[in-house]
Amino acid sequence: MFLRRPRLTERLARGVQGPLTLVNGPAGAGKTLLVADWVRTGAAPGRVAWLTVEPEDNAPGVFWTYVLEALRRQGPDPPDEVDGAGGPARPGEVDHSLLARLAARLSRRTEPVVLVLDDFDRVVSSAEVADALQFVLRHAAGGLRLVIISRTEPLLPLHRYRAADEVTDIRDADLAFLPEETAALLSRHGMHLSEDAVRAVADRTGGWAAGLRLCILAAQQADDPESFLKGFEAGRSTLADFLLAEVLDAQPAETQDLLLRGSILERIHPELADALTGRDDGEPILAGLQRANAFVEALGHSWYRLHPLFAEILRVHLRVRRPGLEPELHRRAARWLSEARLLTEALPHAAAAGDWEPAATRFIDELAIGRLLTGLDAQRLDALFSRMDPDTPGPAADLVRAARELARHNVDQGLERLRRVQEHLSEDGARVSGAQRLSCALLGVLAARMTGSADLAEAAAKEVEAAEQDISPERLAQHPELTALMLTDLGSAQLWAGRFDAARASLTAAAHLDAGPSTAFPRHECLSRLALIDFLRGRPARAETHAREAIAEAERSGLPPAARTGVAELVLAAVAVDRDELATARAHLDRAAAASAAPHDPIVTTELTLLRSRLRLAEGDPQAALDALDGLARPSTVVRPSPWVADRIALARSAAHLAADRPQAALEVLGDGSPGPQSAVAAARARIADGACEEALRLLDELPTVQGEGPAVAVRALLARAQAADALGDDAAAQRLTARALSLARPERLRRPFLEAGPWLRRLLRRRPVLAQGHAWLPVSVTGRTAVAARHDRAPVPLTEPLITEPLSERELEVLGRLAQMLSTEEIAADLHLSVNTVKTHLKNIYRKLAATRRNEAVRRARALHLL
Repeated sequence: MFLRRPRLTERLARGVQGPLTLVNGPAGAGKTLLVADWVRTGAAPGRVAWLTVEPEDNAPGVFWTYVLEALRRQGPDPPDEVDGAGGPARPGEVDHSLLARLAARLSRRTEPVVLVLDDFDRVVSSAEVADALQFVLRHAAGGLRLVIISRTEPLLPLHRYRAADEVTDIRDADLAFLPEETAALLSRHGMHLSEDAVRAVADRTGGWAAGLRLCILAAQQADDPESFLKGFEAGRSTLADFLLAEVLDAQPAETQDLLLRGSILERIHPELADALTGRDDGEPILAGLQRANAFVEALGHSWYRLHPLFAEILRVHLRVRRPGLEPELHRRAARWLSEARLLTEALPHAAAAGDWEPAATRFIDELAIGRLLTGLDAQRLDALFSRMDPDTPGPAADLVRAARELARHNVDQGLERLRRVQEHLSEDGARVSGAQRLSCALLGVLAARMTGSADLAEAAAKEVEAAEQDISPERLAQHPELTALMLTDLGSAQLWAGRFDAARASLTAAAHLDAGPSTAFPRHECLSRLALIDFLRGRPARAETHAREAIAEAERSGLPPAARTGVAELVLAAVAVDRDELATARAHLDRAAAASAAPHDPIVTTELTLLRSRLRLAEGDPQAALDALDGLARPSTVVRPSPWVADRIALARSAAHLAADRPQAALEVLGDGSPGPQSAVAAARARIADGACEEALRLLDELPTVQGEGPAVAVRALLARAQAADALGDDAAAQRLTARALSLARPERLRRPFLEAGPWLRRLLRRRPVLAQGHAWLPVSVTGRTAVAARHDRAPVPLTEPLITEPLSERELEVLGRLAQMLSTEEIAADLHLSVNTVKTHLKNIYRKLAATRRNEAVRRARALHLL
């Protein structure tokens, strides 16, 4: 029976007027009941969200996932006030931006939210959780009131709150029953003792709520309750022995048996209880215990929970009374929970029973292999299976081992495990489930990615599709991470092999999958790699868009910067170098280097080195640029070489040699193969520097036309042609080609190609300053003018021309640039990868905004307004 104590509820009511209330006391002190009763009275200043913390919540990502869910379900109204904050993507980390968004939303509330964290001592060792909680509480202003129920003090800066009188403490001494409260509790149970007996009980138990309750239950069975209560030992261990003997033994044999067996469970269902006891009386026993307040709590939906302290004592007693029974109980619990599709709860019991083979089999059959590779459960499952006996037989166990090894980037060990599984699955007469085939094929795609084999990845992806035919669509729909991982790994392998179109298709398909915590990281990774493809194909603006989408996805999913791929930051750094924004490039480069994938992903390790080299070259130090590339000379023994990576390394070396005035060396590092467009342009520039201009022009005339190459490639090719024409005395061709290069580069702000072009371009622009008009974005070192002169050099807009009243969008500026190049509507659509109808829509908007009716008129006014 519950006894309301107004002195404590009034302190709670005063406490939540400030930011922090601590309810600290030992187990069984009545902390949770006190706060729950206060909440039920409706005395809280706002809505109340309640979260009972579990031991697994020690990971910051898991903890904040449940906090946000508690706020959504029970907290502020409307719930979308926290929906916009997003959620963590990994169990061990939480992004600072997520916390900032949550705090900002709470700070705007007119009515505060009271967040109750029960059993917070279960995460008391997590400084990360405490720091994040402190941050949100401090920045939420008055929008958040925190009530912490804990056995110990949390790792918050309590001294600051106490110095500012902003914390209310309700400690074990406050929670202890006073003599008058003890008398009232005894009276509720029908025991009217003398004042001395009541004081003796209160003193002996120290006012401990659980001790009082258990003692009263035992005393009710005694012939003389007053003498019984006066005579018991008050020591904690003695009290435990007493409570076991008097409370447990007071129950019928069947109830004792159920309590002892059920003590191994975090929560218990009547049917699960029956599975443990071998009887069918679980439901009436649990319901009766709950009605009698015998330390069994109803959780709803027919689930119950034993009081944690009582369960702990019962487990000790189980080992004394029934030695050797506990593993069998764990085995039965694992079996029942598995059949109930409660895999997360079943696996720890199977592990406790040592039944690793059926545990691994169930894990694979439940299509859970992807949860070892991504999502909130990855670290917990990895830790669980790390205890698996190395001799555990069976393909499922080997699949789990292979997944763990590959997830840890132990490629050789992962491949060996995977080969064992493949050999077993191919044996004649082997019993193979669709889930095993699917899991094996999925890991095959991952292994192929890690070894750089697009052929093997594509073959394994077909095996995944074949295996999916044996699994119902409903089951597959419950595991979107499987498709997301397969497409991400497939696209990454295709990207490494230079199959850019195939890679784009795979990665785009993965990026468009339904959002969710289990697919957050694959989506982030796919968007990052799509950005890289755009950059490699010479489209920096599109690459920047995809990279920023990848970063936004990571922030929306609560993925901390260190846990991201780093590829998006690398792409932003590369784009910044092309735009001669070197400080910005260094900042992005540092963030990419701090990503967890940096030591393991060959794309990241290669691009980090290449970008460092490009920065050294941009700073005017060709030798330092070459030195930075030395680390790339050692080929990997695991990963197959990538053709485009080899080309980029050669291009970087060639550019450094050319900047150092070594054209022959620049040619030699490019090799004698059939180069792609960028290599051909680099070779042509080296020949021009060596005086072979006509040979360079022939090389450029033979330049292969590769569909999809963007303006960054075209600009460099045009400048190389212009340089050759200038060297051969064809001034008109040099001007025409330079003008076209400037027009193409302007929407992308590509400054680096013009900075790298050499002194010939500066001489040309000084001879023909009209070429630089409308291109104030060019560096002064290229145009040869001072910044003031560049501003004054702009032609004024004629007063008769209408000024633009609505700015053009970035896409409209791109279309306008192609319009000035006299491209047809169909050519513009093909160049920008748009439909013809979309281009026509953009043209209508351009004409409207420029007050023009014809193409020539729009271009003329755009030039007058310095839009071209």
